[in-house]
Amino acid sequence: MDRASQALAQGVPPGVPKSYRALVNHSSEKAQSQQYFTPWEEDVVVKFLLQMSGLGQLMRMKFVLSIAFSVTCQRPAADRPLKSPSRNWAKALKNRHKVLTAKRVKASD
Repeated sequence: MDRASQALAQGVPPGVPKSYRALVNHSSEKAQSQQYFTPWEEDVVVKFLLQMSGLGQLMRMKFVLSIAFSVTCQRPAADRPLKSPSRNWAKALKNRHKVLTAKRVKASD
């Protein structure tokens, strides 16, 4: 049974409208299963990036992705992702945490 059918079969608590949108809003199971990080892992990565920025070290997006993969490699083998996140994930991380800023660095002559 796919996730949409499972959400429809679960139903909603009393007082919630019985529309598909209400079922989707009520069921956050799929969204949680698609997260690359747990909340505390994401906070650790953001704090590390801010600390490195405070020390004057520039971070490349590739480096952020490898940091993310390194953090998830500390999980048990069953919960470990097989590959690092995509470039879109790094952009989404920047959008979720407004304190992170991306800068373009010009090549020095």
